[in-house]
Amino acid sequence: MELAKYKACICEGSAENAIMDILLDNDLLIFTREEMLEEEVIRCRDGKRFEEKYLRKDFLEKISVIRILDSRRESFKLSKAYEHKVDVINVITAPEIEMLIIFNEDKYKEFKKSGKKPSDFCKEDLKMTSVKSYRFVKDYFSDSDILLAAIKKYHEISKIRKGEYTLLDLLKI
Repeated sequence: MELAKYKACICEGSAENAIMDILLDNDLLIFTREEMLEEEVIRCRDGKRFEEKYLRKDFLEKISVIRILDSRRESFKLSKAYEHKVDVINVITAPEIEMLIIFNEDKYKEFKKSGKKPSDFCKEDLKMTSVKSYRFVKDYFSDSDILLAAIKKYHEISKIRKGEYTLLDLLKI
């Protein structure tokens, strides 16, 4: 994965944001906070809004927009003036980022049998009612080695489509 000098890391939810903050704070990614716009994870899913808020500055260099999202269908449209300056990289966490917790809890088989969405399985079967909250995820994966192991398991079992990336692709390892 080739990244531009400047990066914008966009997450769709609080759980994804917490995961990225843990990886950034532990220097586990192929980029650092200092290379990121605003030096933090951006919570802006709409391309036009992102463009208005962040790209109206005069960037001479290309920007890599790293989107952490679970949906393959979510588009990120930029205007013609900016699309050549931005390289959009989609990091897919389908079906949901909560899969990392399911793998860590070693409950993948039970999850598959349940037929539930990962977040619902975590809330109902694992009794983790705050599974979507930033604080819960940050505390749950406070040991980054546990998070790394879950990311590796998730990557092994995931159906990764051609041209797609997973969180493993962002790691230095």
